Amino acid sequence: MGRSDLRTNGGKGAGRRAASAAALLGVLALTACGSGSGGSAGAAAGEKVDGGTIRYAHLQEPPCIYGGWVQQAYLSRQVLDSLVSQTEDGSIVPWLAEEWSVSEDQLTWTFKLKEGVKFTDGTPVDAQAVSDNFEYWTGGGNGTVQAYIQEYYESSKAVDASTLEVKLSAPYSPLLSALSQGYFGIQSAAALKERTEQQNCEAPIGSGPFTVGDWKRGESVTFQQNPDYNSAPQNAKHQGPAYVDSVVWSFVQDNTSRFGSLASGESDAIGEVPTVDFETAKPQFQVQQYITPGRPVTLSLNTVEGPFTDTKVRQAFAYSADRKAVVDSAFLGVVPFEPNGTVSQSTPGYNAEIAGEYPFDQAKANALLDEAGWTERNADGIRTKDGQELAIDIVFGLNSIVTTEGATALQNLQEQVKPVGFKVNLLPVTQADLFGGAYSTPDSYDAQLGYWTSPTAGILYINFRQNTAKNPNYANTAFYNNAEIEDLILKANSAPSTEEANTFYAQAQQRLSDEAVAVGLYTQTSTVATSQNLQDVWLEASQGEPVFHDAYFTE
Repeated sequence: MGRSDLRTNGGKGAGRRAASAAALLGVLALTACGSGSGGSAGAAAGEKVDGGTIRYAHLQEPPCIYGGWVQQAYLSRQVLDSLVSQTEDGSIVPWLAEEWSVSEDQLTWTFKLKEGVKFTDGTPVDAQAVSDNFEYWTGGGNGTVQAYIQEYYESSKAVDASTLEVKLSAPYSPLLSALSQGYFGIQSAAALKERTEQQNCEAPIGSGPFTVGDWKRGESVTFQQNPDYNSAPQNAKHQGPAYVDSVVWSFVQDNTSRFGSLASGESDAIGEVPTVDFETAKPQFQVQQYITPGRPVTLSLNTVEGPFTDTKVRQAFAYSADRKAVVDSAFLGVVPFEPNGTVSQSTPGYNAEIAGEYPFDQAKANALLDEAGWTERNADGIRTKDGQELAIDIVFGLNSIVTTEGATALQNLQEQVKPVGFKVNLLPVTQADLFGGAYSTPDSYDAQLGYWTSPTAGILYINFRQNTAKNPNYANTAFYNNAEIEDLILKANSAPSTEEANTFYAQAQQRLSDEAVAVGLYTQTSTVATSQNLQDVWLEASQGEPVFHDAYFTE
């Protein structure tokens, strides 16, 4: 999932805004800090060497290889192939599916699969296996996939061994973009049926360039080359097996240790380059930065319990802090500020005009709080109403959803809103508690920091579909229900053209901004730095997953 609540199972001028945002997509989504941007060292010349082991150091260790969190997609991308792949300009290109078509009513999709592809257990990657994966996903196998397609998926069947037919209950224009993500990686149908859920979670069997080897919990997982690999996506840099023998993917949470491992030669590549070392890294290593589309790192405000039930208080909070200064100070200008709390700037359909709607204006914030009845202050300068302090509990997953730099940004925000009269309590929580649902109910927080990676503005439906007793939506972390806004998003999801879809998406973002249900902070980013003798590591364009299939050493 690209979200913070992991559950593995279970306007005006809108068209113009969308068009201008689309024009920026290719620039924002994937920035290579190489010779083109004048900062990072270029690849060193040398003779290609086949084989070897890539030693890669990553920040976070997820509970499983396969699942609904983006950190899991990073891992499963190494072993699972998907039906399609997304390029840097947003185009969809073949992967396991060589071609596809959709019926005139947009309800029936037909995929023609590559022939001769096998999972690493020897079973065929055929239409029935892919259909079984659709049934597995929507039957509870991956909560993030369910969030994307559950409301639209009706059925699938194998027309013949290489032809898959997928039927939808309503047109769903983001389908191909959604399918390009790591969550939609295709697993062996035999493995799904014959092995335990835990086995498939920890060591999924796919048709990808690597297989899962030894996993030393708290230390590393090893991926071994699949010597029979023959199904790379069209946008891969080569076809055939990986050039290297293996990848040792280590988990190094400490920023200093992770960057130090690259500087010392202990690692050949690292992810999540610490912002304090970013400028140092660029002259020495090959550095890439990916600005993730979807929903940015944002504060979802609890609209059903506590102070933020009042729209004026939510708006006042948005005005209270110089959020750009908060982010720039914490991330040293490396990670972009994102004021839109619902859709990130690199996402097609982004409403750019929202960015200026809640500038730093404490006079405006004070006026709104006065109007809302928070007119008294206690001895500490905290506003009060009916004897209650204007106290805000912000929950965040430290070192899972939020890095140390992100925690610093929250501390900066905490200080900035004090003069207005907000008392912010920062509550770091563990990965287990956050993902286990301990902070998923309205009585557990006033605001929660989170993000969702997604290559489509259709993420709006996941995050703002109404949350009802009959049809709960745990991704709606603001607990905000609005039938009119949901209808706008549904119209976008089923629109016959990109232009029409983006118009509706922009209108939905405007309405959500008017209600101040979320306060944007910064873009979710993915960075990778590689040594001079390691070539062709790249970040794929749907989520920023590092790809090692094309990588090779030089000497």
